[in-house]
Amino acid sequence: MKKMKKNNSSFFIHYNNGDNMYYINVFFIYSVIGYIIEFVINLISEYNGGILYGFWTPVYGIGSLIVIYIYDKLVYKLDNHKILKFLIIFLIGFFLLSFIEYIGGILIELIFNKTIWDYSDYKFNLGKYVALEMALIWGISALILIYFMRKPIDKIIKKIPKFITWILCVLFIIDLICTLLFK
Repeated sequence: MKKMKKNNSSFFIHYNNGDNMYYINVFFIYSVIGYIIEFVINLISEYNGGILYGFWTPVYGIGSLIVIYIYDKLVYKLDNHKILKFLIIFLIGFFLLSFIEYIGGILIELIFNKTIWDYSDYKFNLGKYVALEMALIWGISALILIYFMRKPIDKIIKKIPKFITWILCVLFIIDLICTLLFK
């Protein structure tokens, strides 16, 4: 008679897309990746990215979360249409991530009276928060996210204990409150 293996899945986050804890972890992991990207850019240039105190840049987390969510709910179903899937993912990144960047720039300026990025000097800008050049980068980033980053990062997400996610949620809320009060 085989022994039944104890199921520890309740200790861990998720195993299926669509689980709320999965998407919370997507937000945090890609926010941290965004922070690392901004940190490297800051080392190379005089760019000063990020508004929060913590080690996350939420605009990357929100953007990645939305791209993955739309992919899971709509694009994934186009199994036999690889070129169409590719094009849709690119366009989601191009338009939606540019829109998120635009909203983020406006909110940061309204709340903190700061301009963290300014694309006014770009040839094809639409004001200071959106530029065609960056929209192309966002479209390519969405493709990289779905086709190269997602699978290995999902493996990490599946190993994150629930209590770590809850701790990150509390720390993030504290960071938001401190940022609003002290910056």
